[in-house]
Amino acid sequence: MGQMTVTAKIQISVSDDEKTLLDNTMSAYRDACNYVSNYVSQTHDLKQFSLNKALYSTIRERFGLKSQMTQSVFKAVIARYKTILENQKEWIKPCFKKAQYDLVWNRDYSLTQNCFSVNTLYGRVKLSYFAQGMDKYFDHTIYKFGTAKLVNKHGKYYLHIPVTYDVEETSLSDICNVVGIDRGINFVVATYDSKHKSKFVRGKEIKQKRANYSKLRKELQMRHTSSSRRRIKAIGQRENRWMQDINHQVSKALVENNPKHTLFVLEDLSGVRNATERVRMKDRYVSVSWSFYDLEQKLIYKAKQNQSTVIKVDPHYTSQCCPVCGHIEKANRNKKKHLFTCKNCGYQSNDDRIGAMNLYRMGINYLVDSQVPNTVVVE
Repeated sequence: MGQMTVTAKIQISVSDDEKTLLDNTMSAYRDACNYVSNYVSQTHDLKQFSLNKALYSTIRERFGLKSQMTQSVFKAVIARYKTILENQKEWIKPCFKKAQYDLVWNRDYSLTQNCFSVNTLYGRVKLSYFAQGMDKYFDHTIYKFGTAKLVNKHGKYYLHIPVTYDVEETSLSDICNVVGIDRGINFVVATYDSKHKSKFVRGKEIKQKRANYSKLRKELQMRHTSSSRRRIKAIGQRENRWMQDINHQVSKALVENNPKHTLFVLEDLSGVRNATERVRMKDRYVSVSWSFYDLEQKLIYKAKQNQSTVIKVDPHYTSQCCPVCGHIEKANRNKKKHLFTCKNCGYQSNDDRIGAMNLYRMGINYLVDSQVPNTVVVE
């Protein structure tokens, strides 16, 4: 039995007076985080005990935070620095820009009488919430709440709550279906499964919409005004939300359209530009900048929820190898026509389908070997 954590984004209902309470609390919390961040950037001290000794009284007096909020500030800053050090390998001072507030379950926030009780600078407030689509997470015999984040998005208030629950883990002996998934531009995904069936998610409409976003962004950039810069930022956020929604729909369909105990096989694109074609510079944004990593992450956690597994394999030659005779040759693939024709046996098919077929074959080999070869990464 393993564990799974997802983030439940729950909107809460607040009055004007409650908005003031929450805004003041989140702003004070953010300002305190920046104050502690400045101190850490100078001292490189990431021990909560010594930060508490040096800054506790100052934080409480200067920002009006309660004792537990002050400890939460120290933890938030330490966590942010550790993440930066892990990823960047150097001391870079983080800036806490958005007003927000970390709340520990059953200390800073709790559930009582179908309301969230939230701790603020001025005492606790009870806030009703919208549970549509999130109802199941409130069964605390199955789901456990973690430290939440209170945020304000466009005047609406949300609790982002990490929810942890137990899931059955899949062993190799349980696998009953293998799906090779080729990610690309002409088709966002092409799949090939154990029933020898292929499916495609077309990318033409997506490319066109991205081209429209790109054209609008360039037009606004020509204006060089503050309002155009604001619109560019808003358009970027809107496009990102749209891309994430597409990836959510695609990953959901992949999992729901396959049985439990499925092995999904992806190319390991780490450090590799996903341009399977050489694209002109002016077309590169539309053609090769889709967030395949986001799609991969969504598939991994959805598959785990469905007792399935995702592996990533070496992508070399998946588009050049004939799945019938095994002949590898660059000339097998006509990129312009998206057509694969084996120069040895003559087998012909769509080139994205060929990629999915070869990934499927690598998944079968993975199961036959019953061990993880050097070219395979298990998620």
